[in-house]
Amino acid sequence: MSWIETIEPEDASGDLASIYLALIKSHGGVDQVMKIHSLRPATMSAHLSLYQAVLHHSENRVPRWLLEAIGVLVSSINSCEYCLSHHFEGMSRALGDRARALAIKAALARGEIEGIDVTVKERAALHYASRLTKEPASADSSWVAELRQSGWSDGEILEINQVAAYFSYVNRVVLGLGCSSSDEILGRSPEK
Repeated sequence: MSWIETIEPEDASGDLASIYLALIKSHGGVDQVMKIHSLRPATMSAHLSLYQAVLHHSENRVPRWLLEAIGVLVSSINSCEYCLSHHFEGMSRALGDRARALAIKAALARGEIEGIDVTVKERAALHYASRLTKEPASADSSWVAELRQSGWSDGEILEINQVAAYFSYVNRVVLGLGCSSSDEILGRSPEK
């Protein structure tokens, strides 16, 4: 339950009904993070488009598990259990190794990026996302230079930035409106 009124799929009409139908077809259901927008279908549609482009676009080059790990990291920093739980499941599936996913999640929750069993390049992406979340006003070109020096292309840097920024946005939607994951299937995402 959220702290504001929401419209359930069975009560929806017009554009909202169409968006819900598309969500059910592609995701297998409608999570609270989308229902929270039901009074303003235009924001639901925009949120869904951004989510799909940032995390699930076929042209993304950053490994899917790392995009999900950035979501776990940002959500952990922002104390957003809803997004952390959902995207941990996505990270775990993308890695195909639940034990490794649990170890990464635990280290991210402790803020111990250095101790994670990832490449130097992947670690640089996690450091960037952490810094951008904690101290966005301190960002400067050296942050991007560090990512380039670690082997990321500018397109990949954009993907890393967009995922970190998206999760700061969605964490605030969830925390500010009281989204709950009770009775949800964690980690639901678009079919491939």
